[in-house]
Amino acid sequence: MKFSMERAALLSALGHVQNVVERRNTIPILSNVLMSATEGFVHFTATDLDIEVTEAAIGNISAPGDVTAPAHTLYDIARKLPDGAEVSLMIGPDGRLEVDAGRSHFTLPLLPPGDFPKMTADGFTHTFSLAAKDLARLIDKTKFAISTEETRYYLNGIYFHAADNKLRTVATDGHRLALAEMPLPAGAEGLPGVIIPRKTVAELRRLIDGSDGEISLSVSDSKIRFTVGSAILTSKLIDGTFPDYDRVIPKNNDKELVIDNKVFASAVDRVSTISAEKSRSIKLTITGETLTLAVNNPEHGNANEDLMVDYGFDDLEIGFNAKYILDVTSQIGGRDIHFYLSDPAAPALVKDADDPDALFVLMPLRV
Repeated sequence: MKFSMERAALLSALGHVQNVVERRNTIPILSNVLMSATEGFVHFTATDLDIEVTEAAIGNISAPGDVTAPAHTLYDIARKLPDGAEVSLMIGPDGRLEVDAGRSHFTLPLLPPGDFPKMTADGFTHTFSLAAKDLARLIDKTKFAISTEETRYYLNGIYFHAADNKLRTVATDGHRLALAEMPLPAGAEGLPGVIIPRKTVAELRRLIDGSDGEISLSVSDSKIRFTVGSAILTSKLIDGTFPDYDRVIPKNNDKELVIDNKVFASAVDRVSTISAEKSRSIKLTITGETLTLAVNNPEHGNANEDLMVDYGFDDLEIGFNAKYILDVTSQIGGRDIHFYLSDPAAPALVKDADDPDALFVLMPLRV
């Protein structure tokens, strides 16, 4: 096997696939990237057995063939080569990979390409397309609420499904919930609810960056596949049942609180500076059209700040985790953030007037 390609093309392809490779592997072949050179293209593939990413790049193929080499090492080499360099890769007489660019020469150990695991991709029941910006929005509005608690594995991803003639994503960790939706694309009718793992969401979001075209999705009972330009990401799904999230979304919160989002976020950030690291609790006291943010930390002191708000209901006192509030404010695209409240023990519903197809739920804290 022997091929050459521009450093930029090599770096881009390796950059898309090498993130899947874990830094520490008990199975040596999983540390490698599979490179398949044929008919003017080199296909780069990496996997961790749960996710597989393949990227195709144009190359000058002198001798077709397959080879596997250490993914992170090869990426670091490509990253440190000068811009515009032509990079040549070939299997040397000693059975090692030789990488040449200008006066730079590297040799890397190889493992048999026949040992590289391939993820089967069949049984897809639904295939449809949507714009990259729409998929990025569905992910960005919800991914912050994915649980990191491994015991509740069914919450360790985004719930992706069709509901009410919409394509909807939902994530929750039990303390907050995020939901985003868009009109259902053609071909997605009857799409079963699937849970896309946290790592897959992160890799997919990385692939979408810089893409402005259509993204193709294929879904089966156990796998999901995304085609983003010349890259294909195939992932196993979380085998579990996502909870009935609709029961958590408040339906009768009639006390609307409207605040300038940037002013509110800055004030929460300031006041929470001295909050206890574990709970990050902050108390919101609404009296007339004044909102008082307060933190009482026996070890580090007290902090409070008053804000002018739009509110025409009974006085209310409620507590939240400051970090969770800031996570939500970062997703508000409009000028104002709208809280819909009921009582100090009830979840708060949060909306963005500029994006009616998204909502957030925050569970209160006792403060």
